[in-house]
Amino acid sequence: MAEQEHVDRQAHDPEAEAPDEGFVGTAVENDDAEAEEYVPTLVLGDEDERDPMLHECYVDGETAWQGRVIRVEDLRVEVPSGHIKHRDIVRHPGGVGIVALTDSGKIALVRQYRTSLDRVTVEIPAGKLEPGEDPLEAAKRELREETGFEAGKIAFLTNIAPSPGYTDEIIRVFLATHLTFVGADPDDDEFLNVDLVDVNELIDAVLDGKIEDAKTVVGALLCDAMAHRL
Repeated sequence: MAEQEHVDRQAHDPEAEAPDEGFVGTAVENDDAEAEEYVPTLVLGDEDERDPMLHECYVDGETAWQGRVIRVEDLRVEVPSGHIKHRDIVRHPGGVGIVALTDSGKIALVRQYRTSLDRVTVEIPAGKLEPGEDPLEAAKRELREETGFEAGKIAFLTNIAPSPGYTDEIIRVFLATHLTFVGADPDDDEFLNVDLVDVNELIDAVLDGKIEDAKTVVGALLCDAMAHRL
């Protein structure tokens, strides 16, 4: 209630003190004592002069578990305060995701059961990188194996770090167009169905919170952004 009273008072009193808006923009005074609006610019990670003071220093660590695909490490790090903290880090070889668009404006989606969630998810075609594999070649391979499409044109879109709080996994997302169907060839332990869905329908589902998979959300929004910009 107190917060609401502050908002209401400010709305009716132009001289009321404005709350600190942080990175959105703050008022600063110039040499003439005139207020100017500060418009921040994007500075990427580790490129801001303040970033070095945020770094954690590796002390030691060990492999807690080694699986077929991932490795879990138990690390000890020194945080900026000088305290020692443990970090559980999942090492992953990385993967690729493919936004495959047909000439009629439909996107290829894969329906696949995910044991971790205990349900079927709807995702763009994707897969992990083999040791030393080129991401572009991996994208072509996964697209053909999972959907049966080969792309006449394929281009890199962006990188995604799905959950940097605990894993170093990076997913490279590609845009595949000029598609030709040659027949799917999934792995022996891979069971899935493929849908061709209108891009706008997928974007609506993402905006409605019905699509959970991170790479699929990013892929759909990239399609929407490119459509508006182009």
